[in-house]
Amino acid sequence: MLTVKELSAWLNIKESTLYLWVSKSKIPCRRIHGLVRFEPEAIQAWLKSFETSLDKPLPLPTHDETSDLDRLIEAAKSEVYTRHGETITPSPRTKEEQHGAR
Repeated sequence: MLTVKELSAWLNIKESTLYLWVSKSKIPCRRIHGLVRFEPEAIQAWLKSFETSLDKPLPLPTHDETSDLDRLIEAAKSEVYTRHGETITPSPRTKEEQHGAR
């Protein structure tokens, strides 16, 4: 079984990070009379769970998802750009008049 110090050296992370992960149950460990220990096999399996599988490609977005995204992008553009592709910026004078300056 590995200690916190040994595993932090192996994973090249701070000991405090390991203690945080242990407290949030983000890493497999055993507590033995208040001591935290790690089984190398369990850590290897945990690390493998983060590997991406080349056999299983990421799912492509559906047509509905892409059309929603397209509408969102168009709405954001229309808030910022004019029909001619210029950005909409209020003139300094208009801003002053809005705040009561003469």
